[in-house]
Amino acid sequence: MNEQRERLKVLGAGIFSLLLAMGVARFAYTPLLPLMQQQAGLGIADAGWLAAINYGGYLCGALLASLVSDLVLKDKLYRIGMILAIASTAMMGLSTDPTVWAISRFVAGLSSAAAMLFGTGLILNWLIRHQHRSELGIHFAGIGLGIAGCAAAVALMQQWLDWREQWFALTALGCLLAIPALRWLPAPDTSGLTRSGEKLEDNPPSPLFMRLFMAAYFCAGVGYVVSATFIVAIVDRLPGMAGQGTLVFLALGVGAAPACIVWDLIARRIGDLNALIAAAVLQIAPISTGSVLIDEFSSRYVYFYAGYIFATRAFALADWARQHLALGVAGLIAWGIVNGVLVFNGLADLPLVGLALGTAGALAVIVTSALLTQAGIAAPFAHCGRQSIVIYLAFFFPMAVTRIVLLKTGLIPDVGTVSAIVTAAGVVAPLVLAWLIERTG
Repeated sequence: MNEQRERLKVLGAGIFSLLLAMGVARFAYTPLLPLMQQQAGLGIADAGWLAAINYGGYLCGALLASLVSDLVLKDKLYRIGMILAIASTAMMGLSTDPTVWAISRFVAGLSSAAAMLFGTGLILNWLIRHQHRSELGIHFAGIGLGIAGCAAAVALMQQWLDWREQWFALTALGCLLAIPALRWLPAPDTSGLTRSGEKLEDNPPSPLFMRLFMAAYFCAGVGYVVSATFIVAIVDRLPGMAGQGTLVFLALGVGAAPACIVWDLIARRIGDLNALIAAAVLQIAPISTGSVLIDEFSSRYVYFYAGYIFATRAFALADWARQHLALGVAGLIAWGIVNGVLVFNGLADLPLVGLALGTAGALAVIVTSALLTQAGIAAPFAHCGRQSIVIYLAFFFPMAVTRIVLLKTGLIPDVGTVSAIVTAAGVVAPLVLAWLIERTG
């Protein structure tokens, strides 16, 4: 196969995986949120919990990713993630039960981690081995395309389909996206050599750079995830903006899609760090042109580019945190205090402050994951990851039985506690069943 054509197919696999896992499975919830509130009775509190559970799933996926170094296993988990993305999308339309929705959002979070971490790692590994530029701008365009595509699809479908039918339509779309995402990504090469026979060597950044980056990325994550999830609902509630939230979300995706490619070219000329600084300046500057596309691009792009440029160092961050436990814990405590003070005093939206908090939020996720792994607390998550197919295939029956028993008997009046128990039953029961089958043959 022609080398350039092979490269485009591999990058295409990455784009389609992000369209599926990030666009359909994860971010379709954002433009569909107002519709689900109107038609399915989804409350504001439940909407927030579903978003939190989705990011919890991504966090668990990140924890699992930090424990996996084998390329073959990463490839298997990536492919499983694509199937889970389709299944989680279909689940949203199968029920009006918040518990089912919560499970769907958690699984969708796992699948997005498969695309963002395992998929990106596999593609980067292929590029390096075949001596291409280790640039992922084309790959990460899939995030913006996914956001824009889902926003456009929802805007069109809501004229004819209700919320449930739209989830099913998106499931069908996901099945189509999965085909190139799975077929175009070749099996990983496990040798320690490039295609030309040169030895692969790691060249990690300095400890000082890692500390500064971790602080910046941590803050960026917090600022990004909240606004990205609820931007449609927020805009729809603004005076004179009712019904315009989906268009704003579409503009965000349209601005993000070419951004990483453009900044790849900029970084070639001025360097990665200078390009990142320029992106941060765009985010900090009080830009208000009256154009939603320009304003949203300036406000959000720094988070997309920061994630792209430092994607290859995510695992190195986790290793650093595991080797510096005291500093990691101290940093989390300091972040919690500072973040709380700034947010509750209404200072989080100020220039520079918002960027700093958003970057700190991303860092907290990485540090927390690493500390949980080092403390041994992440072992259950890793085990669940290895048994994900078992849980996926067998969770429904024990979950349904537990829910019916608790609701019928009224033993536990608190809905939140019931939901937690039901979710735990859906995970633990399949694991116990698998253990019994293994012991009895």
